[in-house]
Amino acid sequence: MDDKEYDNWDEQVGNAEKENDDLIEGFSKYLTGKALDTKTIQKHIDNVDFYVNTFLLRYEIIPAEKGSYEIGDFLGDFFIRKAMWSTKAAVEQNIVSFKKFYTYLNEIGKLSDEDLFEMKLMIKEETETWIERVVKYNSNTDGDWY
Repeated sequence: MDDKEYDNWDEQVGNAEKENDDLIEGFSKYLTGKALDTKTIQKHIDNVDFYVNTFLLRYEIIPAEKGSYEIGDFLGDFFIRKAMWSTKAAVEQNIVSFKKFYTYLNEIGKLSDEDLFEMKLMIKEETETWIERVVKYNSNTDGDWY
């Protein structure tokens, strides 16, 4: 990648981060309106922020609203290996955060009903596998966790 391509990439990532931050700010207000306590809201914000601003922007720029189809790769692999805090409870907390975030995006017209349904179905079908993987990864010493 030459300097011009790198500068363009940097600019595109910066623009995506700004869009993500706007969505996260709206999501925070949305959660506040749901009468959740501050600590719970912050946990959801932290989970979503790590997902949209770290994972979705790591190799290609995937807008948050398109990220509903990437959750499996995140929770089934990336999060387990890259987040030192990956545990069964953390996977479960992320699932709750993602359901709330993508429901919010659906309600503001950024995610179709079909995409929301597909994401929730995928979560339902894959949660057990993700939890098994994180437990195995965290208890395994020989590197064979998949």
